Amino acid sequence: MTTNVLFAANDALWNDYREPLRTALSDAGIDAHLATDIPAPEVDYIVYSPGSDVQDFTPFTRCKAVLNLWAGVENITGNDTLTMPLARMVDDGLTRGMVEWVTGHVLRHHLGLDAHILHQDGEWRHDPPPLATDRPVTILGLGALGRACGEALAQLGFPVTGWSRSPKDVPGLTCLHGGDGLSAALERAGILVLLLPHTHETANLMNDARLASLPRGAVILNPGRGALIDDDALLAALDAGHLGHATLDTFRTEPLPPEHPFWAHPQVTVTPHIASETRPASAARVIAENVRRGEAGEPLLHLVDRDRGY
Repeated sequence: MTTNVLFAANDALWNDYREPLRTALSDAGIDAHLATDIPAPEVDYIVYSPGSDVQDFTPFTRCKAVLNLWAGVENITGNDTLTMPLARMVDDGLTRGMVEWVTGHVLRHHLGLDAHILHQDGEWRHDPPPLATDRPVTILGLGALGRACGEALAQLGFPVTGWSRSPKDVPGLTCLHGGDGLSAALERAGILVLLLPHTHETANLMNDARLASLPRGAVILNPGRGALIDDDALLAALDAGHLGHATLDTFRTEPLPPEHPFWAHPQVTVTPHIASETRPASAARVIAENVRRGEAGEPLLHLVDRDRGY
């Protein structure tokens, strides 16, 4: 029996994903009809991007699951018409990209590379950095991405503290949780990496008080969600000299408007949401595996907890 898979995203994504998805579904042994125009009552699975025209899921009466193209699901979890299971994207290519971005920027700030790259002016600046063992790193968020980044940094010798809402155990990391754990995690963060989802509980998590609790000269990396940081509080902490630098990959408004003060601030680096990009070939295999599981009656990968919002 043919399985109907609706691709609900924009034309550019359809062009990128059409052939990788058809190949992945075929390789998974699924007789699939993949298209962008399947009548709602006939759809078995929806491959979904929040920017698509599908906003009301009520007509999809036989749909077994919505398979999100992105790791972030905050733009869909609040949709009251979404009553079927929702799976977020956890893709090996996405994880590797995040690990590379985080590791690269941690090393950049740890080694003080900007002082040499930006100042080729004839002055001999002999200021050796400490070893990794003397530079504590804190990661807020111990999901798949946070865990992978923490493990990579720990392998390089950084003492890594990971924080999550509920208890976690990651070998090689000091794992903290809850309110007291958050305070302790921030107080020891020479470099802070934000990898939490955007929920009502994490919005503006890094406010003026929490930014003030970081060690003087601390660096913030935010490849998670723009709303995790209070922008004005961050700029104030940088201007006051309490924080050394902020390298930001995600923002409340994207693309970041040209007039935003982050662009011109000497202690801010803007990267254009490139830390972790879903790759069509590897993401297609994740989607196909979830379709296979759904058809076989097996649990789906990376199901979203609606109560927690991720």
